[in-house]
Amino acid sequence: MSDRAIHILTDSFMKILLPGLKVTLPLTAIAFSLALVIATVVALIQFANVRVLKQIARVYIWVIRGTPLVVQLYLVFFGISGLGYLIDPFVCAAIVLAVNEGAYCAETMRAALEAVPAGQMEAGYCVGMKYHQIIRRIVLPQAMRTAFPPLSNSLLSMLKDTSLVASITVAEMFMAAQRIVARTYEPLLVYAEVAVIYLAFSTVLTWLQHFGEKRLNRYQRAKA
Repeated sequence: MSDRAIHILTDSFMKILLPGLKVTLPLTAIAFSLALVIATVVALIQFANVRVLKQIARVYIWVIRGTPLVVQLYLVFFGISGLGYLIDPFVCAAIVLAVNEGAYCAETMRAALEAVPAGQMEAGYCVGMKYHQIIRRIVLPQAMRTAFPPLSNSLLSMLKDTSLVASITVAEMFMAAQRIVARTYEPLLVYAEVAVIYLAFSTVLTWLQHFGEKRLNRYQRAKA
């Protein structure tokens, strides 16, 4: 490797990593937290089987899963700007990512809720609990344990999807890499470096996922 290549990699590393720590990771955490709230509400609506609300939930999932994320970002950011209203790019990105991921996670949560044996609901009613108490104390905790692995995969996917928000001027680490490439004309080196940083972030999240799964498995065995 030439001295110039080494200089570019060392000089650009912190310029890419810092936006990753300051923008990419916070954006992922905020958007995914909101997505979990959306997913849980939408899944519970479907689980409750209230006809009108269930149809609205199904339409939401159909529309969001049937359109590309980048189109949704453009539609909200540039569409609202076109109407004469300014929206902060970071806020826009967090909302769109949350709404998008919420649709996918809602199906994960719905499947997890339906996997809870029906006898759990009946047992709750037998001891005098109300519907919302059964859901909160019995059904949701069991469903969340079932949904934990696929939800963790969704988190990893969202982390990588944040690279798309550079298209609406969010200064995350992929945009930082693009700016360095425009200055150095070394796309292979710089994009390989940003790929390695994404891989490092994903690896840490994967370790946390395995740790969480082990804790949940120990908890289930202890209760059994």
